[in-house]
Order: sequence, then structure tokens, then C-alpha cells
Amino acid sequence: MQVVNYLCIVLVQKRKSDCPINFALEIFGDRWTLLIIRDLMFKEKNYYGEFLVMEEKIATNILADRLALLESWGIVTRTIDEQHNSKKIYKLSKKGIDLLPVLTEIILWSAKYDPHSAVDKKFVRLVKKNREKMFGEITNRLLDVNL
Repeated sequence: MQVVNYLCIVLVQKRKSDCPINFALEIFGDRWTLLIIRDLMFKEKNYYGEFLVMEEKIATNILADRLALLESWGIVTRTIDEQHNSKKIYKLSKKGIDLLPVLTEIILWSAKYDPHSAVDKKFVRLVKKNREKMFGEITNRLLDVNL
């Protein structure tokens, strides 16, 4: 019930401004939302339980809330797993897949400024070598899997 109440508040809440940065922060302004998108995009996680074992240890109530929020914004879709009727499958929508360049830039920034980053150096090299090709390959993989 908590998730439903939160969604109702978010959906009817007046925007603070029409600034594009503010718009994005209203969706992604906490650490968990981008980490969930990261796991959908790069780690091929699609089930609720898979998100719970992320290294950052998200709490169940926060996970449920953020998944519902992402779904309400049209960034994530939720379907029933035909093999396990009680399981739900979460996937990025086209709108979610369009966040690939944003997450990639965050990865590149972290690789540059965080000496302890666990960044995949091969990924960084490939993006720097041919960003458009890499984006195309990742987008095609996500479209094949997600849509």
C-alpha cells in the first residue's frame, strides 16, 4: 500500500520548475534509481530478487518503491513471468534504453576521477574508440531483450 500512496503523491505533485536538470532529478535524484537502471542495462538483471543482491544492498521497501516509480515514468516495464506466475520481469522501455549515453558518461567520469572505481576498462576503451558503434551494439542487445 505504501508504494501506491507514494506513486499517487508523485504523479499529482506540482513540478518545481521546467528546468531540464530539475526534471531529470525528480526521477533520478536518489542513488537507487540509477543503480536499478544500471543493473537492467549492464548487468542483465530482470527479477526483483536479482536487484536485492546488488553490491550496494538496497532495502526491499526502497526497491519496490523505485521500481514502481520507474514504471510510472515509463522507464521500466513490468510483465508476469509465464514460467513462474508469481514472478515479475522488469525491463527497460525504449525511454529507459535512451538513458544509455547518460549512464555511459557517468561511467566515464567515474573512471577518470575515482582511482578506486571498479569500472570495466575494456568498456571504457571501446566507448572511447567508437562510441556510436558501442551504443548501437548495447541498444540492439537491449531492444532484442526488452521489447
